[in-house]
Amino acid sequence: MRGRSIGVPLTLGVSLSVIALALAVGWLLLVVSDLAPVTRGLGPVHWLLIVLGTVFFLLIIAGLVALCVWVAREIRVNQRQQAFLDAVTHEMKTPLASLSLYLETLQRRDPGPDTRADFLRKMGRDVERLEHTMDQVLAAARAEDRARPAPEPVDLAAVLQAGATELRERHGLPADAIRIRVETTHAALGNPAELGVVFRNLLENAIKYSDPPVEVRVNVTLGSDGRLRVAIEDRGIGIEPGELNQIFQRFYRAGRGVQRQAAGLGLGLFVVWSLVRRNGGKVVAQSTGLGEGSRFVVTLRAAPEPMLVAATAGSAGSAGS
Repeated sequence: MRGRSIGVPLTLGVSLSVIALALAVGWLLLVVSDLAPVTRGLGPVHWLLIVLGTVFFLLIIAGLVALCVWVAREIRVNQRQQAFLDAVTHEMKTPLASLSLYLETLQRRDPGPDTRADFLRKMGRDVERLEHTMDQVLAAARAEDRARPAPEPVDLAAVLQAGATELRERHGLPADAIRIRVETTHAALGNPAELGVVFRNLLENAIKYSDPPVEVRVNVTLGSDGRLRVAIEDRGIGIEPGELNQIFQRFYRAGRGVQRQAAGLGLGLFVVWSLVRRNGGKVVAQSTGLGEGSRFVVTLRAAPEPMLVAATAGSAGSAGS
């Protein structure tokens, strides 16, 4: 399905629907108007057949439209799956080729302690890249698991700080590249591991799709409805308004400009959307267009007050930065 346009099935489906509709309308006009003298002698059975014929025409038209929509969706899914396979192949072959090259060099000769240390550091990054790729695939598989773990109080400040620290070290970012502001002492209600994956993915995207210097701002507030809101905002390349409702789909990647900005599998935001829903929340994306940055808002349930004390007693010092 690579490169196949959905224009052909759409055009065919619309054309057939128009033809069927024209036939149905013409047939009705013929029966009701032109054959009016004949129709006066028609009995209940004849009128029943006319009504059934009209219904069948409408069903045929509805079926053609549904078939057209289904074919277009299947083509899009196949295109995304092919893009996913290409991305996985690239994300795995590139670090594997790099590892093979470094290992072959180390086996053939001793490059010296400094060069060897540089090789080992780069090999470690390649291994981390492979692990990240596999983690994304496994997280996407687990995200659709219907068995939900029991919710518990989650200290969002600690979860966000842990993710930010990990990403600062991985990407070599300064301390002020990711700033976290927590304006509430309430804990969230959910699964700590799954929410950790959610916020690491969102922070990773904010970094990956930003030009230097990276500037990511995180704000945690308690809404008037009693639910927690985590807003992650960047000054990156932004998102086309028409794609805001599509970016959470499996295998979906935004326009070519975004794809050139950074490699990816098209699974990160799908994992975010699925895990947030599993934890009883929702996530929305906001952007005014390309070059305008983006903002992701995650809404979560707040833990009841009795659970709050146990959850925040040991983490009061990490409530903001």
